[in-house]
Amino acid sequence: MPRGRKPGSKNSATKAVKPGPSIAATLFAAADKLRGNMDAAEYKHVALGLIFLKYISDRFDARMAEVKANPEEASLLDDPDAARDLIISEGIFFVPGRARWTFLKENATSTKPTIGELVDQAMIAIEAENPTLKGVLTKNYARQELDQTKLGEVLKLISDIKFEGAHHGQDVLGRVYEYFLGEFAKLEGKRGGQYYTAGCVVKLLVAMLEPFKGRVYDPCCGSGGMFVQSERFVEEHAGKHVDPKKARDQIAVYGQESNATTWRLAKMNLAIRGIEANLGSKWADTFHEDLHKGLMAKYVLANPPFNDSDWGRRQAEG
Repeated sequence: MPRGRKPGSKNSATKAVKPGPSIAATLFAAADKLRGNMDAAEYKHVALGLIFLKYISDRFDARMAEVKANPEEASLLDDPDAARDLIISEGIFFVPGRARWTFLKENATSTKPTIGELVDQAMIAIEAENPTLKGVLTKNYARQELDQTKLGEVLKLISDIKFEGAHHGQDVLGRVYEYFLGEFAKLEGKRGGQYYTAGCVVKLLVAMLEPFKGRVYDPCCGSGGMFVQSERFVEEHAGKHVDPKKARDQIAVYGQESNATTWRLAKMNLAIRGIEANLGSKWADTFHEDLHKGLMAKYVLANPPFNDSDWGRRQAEG
């Protein structure tokens, strides 16, 4: 999974929006209008998928601006394979033309095909170009219950936030994404705990274990909050225990998740933050199908689903 990198280009026709809860709250209120009769558990993937698409498209555009400004690299753009290598070699997802945010924004009011169909096509194209995202992205934006006019309006609103720089962009996106996860967990009530652990609990567990260096493992990782906080912990303590320049390389992340949609959510959550993680080749129950057999981890962080009584005890014991 690609790591973050700070693009050199900062030029933009749209003024960058500073990170903050008010931005996230405004976006959520607007996006929530799309929900209609859909259950929050289903709808969250629609909203978070759009944010993910906006981020990787911004990163791609910023990298392309760098390439075009470099005569040596610009000369390679006529070769499709070489151009693609220039992008992915920097840890950035490759985004095909009709999958880029600028194209989708220009066609936000399209009716034939609908904007939802165009977004679905964009997600399919991105997965085809980036093997690590295969089977991860949401691809049901054209469904009847999703108001296409409102979808176009939300798409335009998200356009006002710029996710360009590696760290600045990840900070903005990270706060928005985290806010969305928390709000959806509230809407879902108890069911939200299957993919989201309250931030205060995550911070407490990480602070107790102090994962400065080594392998960090979560056998029921949900949307990956433990990993996000672990990397944040290392960065916050850089200079005391860790070289600031090497902070993000101090820990290796391993996890597993049994719920298919939550596993996809975790993959996106970590990808947008530039966190490399091994979550297994698929979603699977740790008790009955351990995808990390033989793994020796220095830190094990987990918030198990304590209210899940039907977890297959007899099968695990027998």
